[in-house]
Amino acid sequence: MVTPVNPPPPAPTSPPPVTDAWQGPLAALPEGVRVRLLHAVHGDPRAAAEAVRLLGDRRSAGLDPLPAEPAALAPSLLRAHRAEIRALPDDTRLLLLLAAADQYPVATHAFLRAVVAARLDTRPLEAAEAAGLAHASADGVVFRDAWTRIAAYETGSPADRRDVHRLLARVLRTEGETPLRSWHRGAGALGPSSRLASELATAAARSRDEGRLPLARVLAERAAALCPDRAEQTRLLTRAAGYAWQSGAGDRARALTARTEDDALTGVLALRSGNAAEAFDALLTAAVREPKQRGGEAGAFPESIGRNVSSAPPDPPRPTLTTLDVPDPALHLLARATEAAIYTGDLRRCREADRMARRLGIEPPGTLGGLAAAFEGRYEDARDLLGATAGRCGPGGDPTLLIHAGIAALLLGDHTRATAATVRAAASARVRGATVAVAQAMEFRAYADFWTGRPRAGEAAAADALWQAYATGQDNGACHLQAALAMFAALTGDADVCRERAATARSYALGRGLGLPAALAQWALAYLDLSSGRFAAAAARLRALAGFGPGHGHRAIRHLATPHYVEAAVRTDDTRVARVAHADYHRWASAVRSPDDLALSARCRALLAPGAEAVDHYRTALDLHARGTRDFERARTELLFGGALRRLRHRTEARDRLYSALEAFEHFGAPHCAAQARAELRALGTPAPPASAAPDDPTTRLTAQQLMVARMAAEGATNREIATRLALSPRTIDHHLRGVFARLGIRSRIELVRLLAEGEGM
Repeated sequence: MVTPVNPPPPAPTSPPPVTDAWQGPLAALPEGVRVRLLHAVHGDPRAAAEAVRLLGDRRSAGLDPLPAEPAALAPSLLRAHRAEIRALPDDTRLLLLLAAADQYPVATHAFLRAVVAARLDTRPLEAAEAAGLAHASADGVVFRDAWTRIAAYETGSPADRRDVHRLLARVLRTEGETPLRSWHRGAGALGPSSRLASELATAAARSRDEGRLPLARVLAERAAALCPDRAEQTRLLTRAAGYAWQSGAGDRARALTARTEDDALTGVLALRSGNAAEAFDALLTAAVREPKQRGGEAGAFPESIGRNVSSAPPDPPRPTLTTLDVPDPALHLLARATEAAIYTGDLRRCREADRMARRLGIEPPGTLGGLAAAFEGRYEDARDLLGATAGRCGPGGDPTLLIHAGIAALLLGDHTRATAATVRAAASARVRGATVAVAQAMEFRAYADFWTGRPRAGEAAAADALWQAYATGQDNGACHLQAALAMFAALTGDADVCRERAATARSYALGRGLGLPAALAQWALAYLDLSSGRFAAAAARLRALAGFGPGHGHRAIRHLATPHYVEAAVRTDDTRVARVAHADYHRWASAVRSPDDLALSARCRALLAPGAEAVDHYRTALDLHARGTRDFERARTELLFGGALRRLRHRTEARDRLYSALEAFEHFGAPHCAAQARAELRALGTPAPPASAAPDDPTTRLTAQQLMVARMAAEGATNREIATRLALSPRTIDHHLRGVFARLGIRSRIELVRLLAEGEGM
């Protein structure tokens, strides 16, 4: 019996609806497993409840991929649907089989043409409509739900399935329909066929080049099933796994990769959902092997889609495959190894990979060489290598290389270029169909957003990317985004959310050896303490951050947090270590010549200087801030300068600086920092102005997280639905809504709907 491949649905752009009926069986699952399971069962609560009971311990924990076949997810539900289909007349079942084959697993839109070509009578569809299973429309047949469509296909006999696929293949005649025609020809095959396998492989490569990665995966997997040659079959499975991963079908990719034992794919999957140190080892191994097995066509590899490689199948086939669809596969493997080192925080591994690349005669990626140089204290060399990489952030191009350009720009303090590179990476990934790269680009975009004073927009983008990361099987990326959201919450004063997200991120990160999100979450907690006036707690957290090793902390985050550590240390009269930390920070800032980094270094010098000596350093810092992009830190510098001027009794300038800082913090939606500015003004004996938010604009009275919750509640979402969407607990959502009601002076959701409608209609 020949059946088509049954992939999970393509990665969605928004989460499926959640009802209370789901919550019991789903509540115990990790967030990533829960999101993917809801999507895999097509949003059906009955299927979700059944699937949870059948997953087993390893799948429930996310250690093994979810089942790909519908019968393994909800067999009882599927049996019930099959019984409904079997109760229909034969002619009705045949039409439903034809319609299902036309829609599943890929939509070919050829049903009506097939009906005309075969001179079929469509009146028997009335029986399906009477039974409430499907109905005819101008575009074909609309099934009651996805499970009914699956049942309609699976109740057909093997011979009938082959016949309808051949019929659909005959009517798909245009040039643009060639891959779809090849799919139906392959699905209608009686058995293995080298000719059909070659045709399907060519169609898969064409679909990949057109950005139709879900179709490319299905074609490559079907080609592997029909291929009589074991070595070529392995090659095709590897391609299918790569296409599955790129298109966001993470569970399918993991299942296919387990059948290929490909180091490159294994490394990427570990990088995005496993242990990052193991990912580094697998990717470096694949990079070392690559130069030894050049020849033939490069194979499929996640998130790196070449446009200049022939789509013809290789001759002769290679038994294994670890290379990329790019001109220099080893370079991309080293880029991935660099990402693994960045995630672990073990920058010594960057030095190891850099030396290995040079021994192999490969010019290492700029981020790899730059991080290796920075680790060794060669800051000028690091600046040059990272600068060259950051410069490659023009429109188009490979998403992976654009993401690396963004990372390099962030390390250099160039947030404008970092934003451009990550936005372009996401856009390029969408054009190519590489859904999986979009969330990763947004992980690093978040840094630029919170530094440049865009907490609301950044938080909304990061929350959406968080859900995308979970949906595509990138739990490590989701952890990084949780930590970024903790930082946004710290900036906007959402203490409960900051602590919850930071705890979630650190718990997951420490179990996977992810030093980057672990360190970022710790920094978020420290910043929350700092902006709330808990200086001793902030200093303690940042001192601990400096002591964390790979897998628990991150040297880059420790470096970025240095200005905050200096501030906290000075406030607690503990400056010895702060001076050492500032000296290294200043050396880096001087090397990269970033106005923002130099401004923060000058601010640190001002904090460490006695009395009136600080004034000139603060003025230097503000002059440098004027040439930079870190608007939020500029406001903090004005706050600190205003406080110093107050203590020196320079009342007029102190008042002006504090008013400017207060206005900026209110604009950014940072109430904790605004409260510090007001406290300084009161100490100056100057009445603080009222909050600038207009009383008739309710959205400006809420924090970024409160506004997101309020909007979803106004749209009718329950607390549990909002909690699922934002990856928070229902208890935290309840806390947010109470805060929303208190700030807006209302008591019901009906009033909330009215107020938000009025505010957004202005």
